[in-house]
Amino acid sequence: MSAKVYVGNLSWNTTDDSLRTAFTNFGQILDSIVMRDRDTGRSRGFGFVTFGSANEAQSAINGLNEQELDGRRIKVNFANARGSGGGGGGGGQGGFQSQGGQGGYGGGGFSGGYQGGYQQPQYGQQGGYGGGYGGGGQY
Repeated sequence: MSAKVYVGNLSWNTTDDSLRTAFTNFGQILDSIVMRDRDTGRSRGFGFVTFGSANEAQSAINGLNEQELDGRRIKVNFANARGSGGGGGGGGQGGFQSQGGQGGYGGGGFSGGYQGGYQQPQYGQQGGYGGGYGGGGQY
């Protein structure tokens, strides 16, 4: 079963490829992505790396958390680890009252698909996009 790690405090210069390269020694990487602002294309300072197993992900966390990558001390932990009270704030309430049409975008990023497009089924044709990559925990 694959396991995803959150990588925070990234340098603006870190790319999907350099992120993948930094984590290569810890196991089979299924995916690596640096999250970017949808308007400017600039890094949002965090990303995700998906490993083939939880053991590989744990090795990467042990080996790279608080280590330097592209001049920044990065934070690495499980992406699906949630603190008490569920996921992070961020993201606003998308199309909560949007009656018809698209359900709203939900703001992107940390709160994932939970709040975006949170309307009653009878209101709209399209449920809303839920924002960003989702699953970022409370970071």
